[in-house]
Amino acid sequence: MTNESPGSHVALVTGASSGLGEEFARQLARRGYALVLVARRKERLALLATSLGALHNVAVDVIEADLTANRDIALVERRVSVGDVDLLVNDAGVGSVGEFAQLPLDREVEQVELNVRALLRLTHTALRAMIPRQGGAIINVASMAGFQPVPYNATYAATKAFVLNFSEALHEEAKLHGVTVTCLCPGPVRTEFQQVAGIKAERMRGRALLRYMAGTSPVGVVESALAGMEAGKAVVIPGTVNRAIVDASHALPRPIVRRLAGAAFEGQANRDSLPDTQQWRI
Repeated sequence: MTNESPGSHVALVTGASSGLGEEFARQLARRGYALVLVARRKERLALLATSLGALHNVAVDVIEADLTANRDIALVERRVSVGDVDLLVNDAGVGSVGEFAQLPLDREVEQVELNVRALLRLTHTALRAMIPRQGGAIINVASMAGFQPVPYNATYAATKAFVLNFSEALHEEAKLHGVTVTCLCPGPVRTEFQQVAGIKAERMRGRALLRYMAGTSPVGVVESALAGMEAGKAVVIPGTVNRAIVDASHALPRPIVRRLAGAAFEGQANRDSLPDTQQWRI
C-alpha cells in the first residue's frame, strides 16, 4: 500500500463492533475506504455502519458472523475471494486468564479457533486474491504477549505468538508480489477486551507500569498500525515503553522473562469469575 489517497479502495475489518476493530473502521472510513465490517453483534455493526456512511460518504456493508463457526467463516471467505478487498484487518480475538488446568476447555479451544484458525483462513483467502493483482495489504492483530510465554494467560499468549511468527513469515513471502503483511503488537489498551477476557486491573501486579503501557489509546494504536502498513513494516509495536519492554524480553534469560510475565497475571481471575460463553467471544 502507498500513501496515496485510497479512492475506491475496500477494507474488510473483523471484530469491528468494538475496540480496535471499531477504531480501524472509523479511521479507514475517514480515509475514504469503502468498508466491510464483520462481527457477531449485528445491531452494533448496523449502528456503526450508518454513522460512518453518513459522516464520511462511504459505502459500508456488514456481515454478522461468528468466526469460530465454519458456516460463518466461509461466508466471510466468499466475500474476501471476490477480489476487491485491498486491506484485510484481522482484529477479531479473545483472551482468558487463570490457571490453564482450571479454565473451561471449550473456551480455550474456541480461543484457538478464533485467534488462530479464523485468521489463518482469511489471510489465505486474501493472499490468493491479492497476489495475482500484485497489490494489497493485511494487518494481523497480535499482542506484546506474543513475544514470550505468559503463565496464567497461556493460551492467549500462545495464539498471539502464532500470529506474530505467521505474519512475519508471510511478510517476506508476500512482499515479492507487491502485498504487505503487517503484524500489530499492542500492549494493554483500554477497550472492552479486558472485561470480556476477565482481566481485572486491581489484581494486576505492577499496576503503575500497566497504566503507563496502557497510555496508548485505541486511536494511537490504529494510527501506528496504518502508518506501519503504509511504510511496509512487518511488525508494529505502538509506544516507546512497549518497544523497550519487548527489547528487554529479548535480552533477558528466558526463565526470567516467563516468570516476570506470569507474575503480572498471577493474581488474576479464576474460572468462577470469567464471563459466560455468550459474553466471552468478541
